[in-house]
Formats: sequence, structure tokens, C-alpha cells
Amino acid sequence: MAYDLQQLAEAYAQEPTQANRDALVIASVPLVRSLVGKVTIPDHPLASREDLENAGLLGLLQAIDQYNPERKTPFASYVYGRVRGAIIDYLRSIDVLSRDSRRKVAEVQQAIEVLRQTMGAEPSDQDVADYLGLSLQEYHQILMDAQRRFALSLHAQHADEDAPTSPPLDTIPHPESEQMMEAIERQSLIDHITSLIRQLPEREQTILALYYFEDLTLREIASLLNLTEARISQILGKTLLKIRTSLQRNATRAA
Repeated sequence: MAYDLQQLAEAYAQEPTQANRDALVIASVPLVRSLVGKVTIPDHPLASREDLENAGLLGLLQAIDQYNPERKTPFASYVYGRVRGAIIDYLRSIDVLSRDSRRKVAEVQQAIEVLRQTMGAEPSDQDVADYLGLSLQEYHQILMDAQRRFALSLHAQHADEDAPTSPPLDTIPHPESEQMMEAIERQSLIDHITSLIRQLPEREQTILALYYFEDLTLREIASLLNLTEARISQILGKTLLKIRTSLQRNATRAA
């Protein structure tokens, strides 16, 4: 698939005919749909699956026009980042996650950390809900908001969703200019994240692997594990909060 896309992208760059462009667009559509499938569709009149696919397709078309094979960046990686960015920008433009919802996500993140330290173990969903004075249903909704907020934003340069972001290619240093210390720091971060993932329960590890490495949608993962799409979103939201909290704690200690 990726190899075919690369061939089609290079063919269009060399001979930018409408036929070559159409072939490249058609071959890239599944990637757009896969990314949309990673989002819990919010309850908003302008946020249907079709709306998000349209936003992603606009990002795809812009990426096709701007792609330059001479930069040696794989077309699939380039398009992936640009389509993600287009979907994120669209969701922000319709204010899917309100400031109040973002505050609640932050409160849940803090509550999980407090309970983890107090109990000396991972708190259950009911523990966190009780601590915050929420019903289990309300808590699960916040976890789905967390999944929606963080899942597509992992490529962003800034941790704060309200801060401006740059495309992935603008924040990744070119291998020839990367300094040794930067390489060591990056490898240290990779090792730390890998260690965090290995400490997760097996089910959470499986869901992360299917979501990020196998590129399955929430619906596909739910079908494989005999769970609902909403439950997969909740588990992902909680898992991403764990990883995010640990990374922030590690950064504080290093400061």
C-alpha cells in the first residue's frame, strides 16, 4: 500500500496530469478514512463522519500539491501528518471540546495521579468517579473526551492543545543536522515511553498496538475485542492520560 502510494506520488510529481492526480487521490482515500475512524465522533451538527472525511480530504489535496519527492520524505508519512492536521484544525474550528470539557479532562488526570499515590495502586473507574463526585457515566464521557483530545494531537509540537502547532515535518530535525545530544534525548524518550507501555495491563497494550501500530479504527478494535466503540475510546482515553501524566512528571523531575 505505502509502496504503491509512493510510486503514484512520484509519478504525479514527474508528470502532473489529471489522470495521475486522480489515481493518487483514490489510492490515498483509505488513509483519510482510517484517520477519521480513530476519532470518537462528537455530538455536534457539523461533526459527522462525512464532515471529518471532507476535512481530511482537503488536507490530502493540499498535501498532494505540496509534496516534493526530492525531500526524501515518504509520501504516506507526509500525507498522514497533513491529513491529521486538517482534521484537528476542523475540530477546533467548530469548538468540539469546550474549555469546560478540557478543564474536566485535566481534573481527571490530576485525580488519577492523586489516587495512584494515595492507594499505591491503579485506581478503578469507580474510585476516580467517586473522588470527583461524578457518576460512572459522567466519568466515562470525560475519558472519551480525553481520547478525542489527545489521540490526534500526538504529532503536535506543543502539549497544550490551545497553543499553536506546526506540521510534523517542521518539527522533526533532518538526520544530517541532528546533533548527538538530540539523538540521545530522543532515544531516552522512546525508551521511557516503551517502558511505560510495558507496565500497562495486557488489554491496554493490545489496544494501543492495534490503534497506533496496526492503524485500526475504534470500530475495528471494538469488533476484535468484543467491546463497544465507546468502551475502546474510554480505555484509550484513560491510557493516554496515564502516559501523559508520567511524561509530565518525568519532565518536571528533569527540570
